[in-house]
Amino acid sequence: MNKFFLGIDIGSSSVKTVIFDAQECKTVARATWPSTEQPINAPRPGWAEQDPQMWWDNFKMGYAQVVQEAALDTSQIVAIGISYQMHGLVALDSSGEVVRPSIIWCDSRAVDVGQKALESIGLEKCLEHFLNSPGNFTAAKLGWVRQNEPDVFERIYRFMLPGDYIAYRLTGEMTTTEGGLSEGVLWDFTEKRPAVEVMAEMGISPSLLPDRVPSVGFQGVVSPTIAEALGLSADVRVTYRAGDQPNNAFSLGVLEPGQIATSAGTSAVIYAVTDKNAADKASRVNTFLHVNNQPDRARNGVLVCVNGSGILYSWLRRLLGSAGAAMSYQAMNALSDTASPGSEGLLFYPFGNGAERILNNARPNASIQQLDFNRHGPEHLIRAGMEGIVYAMNLGIDVLRGIGVTCESVRAGRANLFLSPAFRSIFANVTNMRMHLFDTDGAEGAARGAALGAGYYADTDEAFNSLHCLEVVEPNPELVDIYDELSAAWSASFTSS
Repeated sequence: MNKFFLGIDIGSSSVKTVIFDAQECKTVARATWPSTEQPINAPRPGWAEQDPQMWWDNFKMGYAQVVQEAALDTSQIVAIGISYQMHGLVALDSSGEVVRPSIIWCDSRAVDVGQKALESIGLEKCLEHFLNSPGNFTAAKLGWVRQNEPDVFERIYRFMLPGDYIAYRLTGEMTTTEGGLSEGVLWDFTEKRPAVEVMAEMGISPSLLPDRVPSVGFQGVVSPTIAEALGLSADVRVTYRAGDQPNNAFSLGVLEPGQIATSAGTSAVIYAVTDKNAADKASRVNTFLHVNNQPDRARNGVLVCVNGSGILYSWLRRLLGSAGAAMSYQAMNALSDTASPGSEGLLFYPFGNGAERILNNARPNASIQQLDFNRHGPEHLIRAGMEGIVYAMNLGIDVLRGIGVTCESVRAGRANLFLSPAFRSIFANVTNMRMHLFDTDGAEGAARGAALGAGYYADTDEAFNSLHCLEVVEPNPELVDIYDELSAAWSASFTSS
């Protein structure tokens, strides 16, 4: 009898769910719920919140869809893997109830809290031990709650990440992972323990930390009530959990030093694996424990992020729609192909979604320059948006190279903006890197991780030997030269503005 694994990817835009047949090494059903983007609430400028209950409800809707599509006896599902949006804060009381909306990854309210902690602890100590400044990550967000919502803070029994919350809803157990702690600048890479100094600076008691479980391996059994509601057998386990970017790299088989993964969902990310404790003195990169990190075999992920990527594209989609209906992404991708490289001089700066780490947590906001009403149409706006996203990603690649990370070839999944041939071409030619495109996504990666964590696969080689490369996009020397000039002009205009 075939064994099936459930993969859940909790994004800020949607919840993706797949059922993966581990014997046949293929996804047999997938769902994205809802079909339109989940709302992000912004009570004040720079804030971004979501209701964790919404993630759970959308998971259940997607789960019902994949079960129906697969026509599957759900008792054949063996284990569950979870991927999730990173850096969010979910706070629970002693009854397991959420005490306030989740402060999600693109919320920038805690920048000043993190900066004060950095000044108190010291840059040298932060870079040596935590490989990051406290920045605007989960620890700083919880520190903000303590300072600004003391009544709410007093009710908190445990705090966790979005994926930890979904695992809690499945198992009834409040847990997290060492990788998850490293995402929140709550892990000491030198001492290999929670970053108690950061917590002390934020006024956070270590008692608020959930118990730790491995990223790959047994994390808990689905509770009887949830198993019955989902039609699962009584012994289904959660066996994998990782933030969306480490998981995206894992999904693409990016596990060893020198390998690079990229994605362009709501935000755009370059993620490099290293065996070193890499840090940037200007704190423009984030370093986390990678999914396959071991105490005696260090594997860290070094990440650069541009917040305004897919969210820019969805904004354009709504803007360019007609009769109250948004333009389809397929139509946008087709239109972008009709504009030439450089978009007839139009420059788009995608910095409109919170504080940008690669810009030292500045918030310059998005802008469009050199717009000519007589020359530019929707096709130029769309292509200029794509080009601006990739130019910004390339700033991050320059940062990685500056701290000694080798960037020669890169892997991406066929998802989000990488569905567009124009975007893939722009990326390969701006970065001058060969790009391998794979038929996978974060939800499938989480399902493969569940199979690995449950022991169905003996090792990562077996888990990924069936991964299918759809396309290799080679840089075109002529376009590389063109985009070198265009990228320089984009950077110069941004620097001078």
